[in-house]
Amino acid sequence: MILRLSNRIIRFPRRPLVMGIVNVNDDSFSGDGTVVVADALRHAGGQAAAGADLIDVGAESARTNRAAVPVEEEIARFRGFFAGWKETVADLRPVDDRQVWPPVLSANTWRSEVVRAVLEMGVEVVNDLGGLPEARNARLAAESGAALLVMHTIGPPKIAQTGRTWADIMAELARFFRVKLALAVSAGLRDDQLIIDPGIDFAKQRPDNLRILADLEALQEFERPILLPVSRKTVIGEVLGIEDPAGRGAGTIACVVAGMRGGAHLFRVHDVAAAWQAVKVLWAVHGARE
Repeated sequence: MILRLSNRIIRFPRRPLVMGIVNVNDDSFSGDGTVVVADALRHAGGQAAAGADLIDVGAESARTNRAAVPVEEEIARFRGFFAGWKETVADLRPVDDRQVWPPVLSANTWRSEVVRAVLEMGVEVVNDLGGLPEARNARLAAESGAALLVMHTIGPPKIAQTGRTWADIMAELARFFRVKLALAVSAGLRDDQLIIDPGIDFAKQRPDNLRILADLEALQEFERPILLPVSRKTVIGEVLGIEDPAGRGAGTIACVVAGMRGGAHLFRVHDVAAAWQAVKVLWAVHGARE
């Protein structure tokens, strides 16, 4: 299996990829965002130095109790970050010979005006947190050659779905991805430009999230890289009784272990150093069986 980006290809099987999270906003649920571009770039550089294969940049919080950022402001935040990225990584070196280098830039967004702008800035992955309600963002990614990450959710971003429950979340994920991947391909994307994300905590309750972690392997039927965004999630706080997202680090690593057992190909995390160590050790253990 391959993942085709604008100017390079990532081949699987390989050690799962670690995607660092950089919030160029000041209202992230995890409390680590900043609208000061220099600080965001410094944070991203630290993640690259710690082993991040991808950096997922968000200029608007996904929190539903916050108003949407104006399109122009979101684009401006992205532009400021991407303008300084090459200089940020110019003097850095990969931590080992398996790290994707330079790290892939991903944009975490949903509005087509913003998607178009970040693709023009050279983004290699569009992380569409809107659940691809129609084909426009897929078409834009196809025109640029970028990969598209499709996340399971329902309803538009910024609208709370806290009461949504599922009789069988795995059956719902299978239905959703069949529809959305077909939509993306019909818009011009190749199969190998698509990544799937089960959307932990998005329009899901604790039992749904735990079922996904337990049965993640079922998503292998789509033969596409699976992103598992588990970092500091609400479900971890519910299980552990920890309200502060920053205190969920060990729980996050436990979810990485579960994700490795289920065949996840990418992990989206705040603490890149811890996740990179966990993934590297788990992959070495996996290799010892062969």
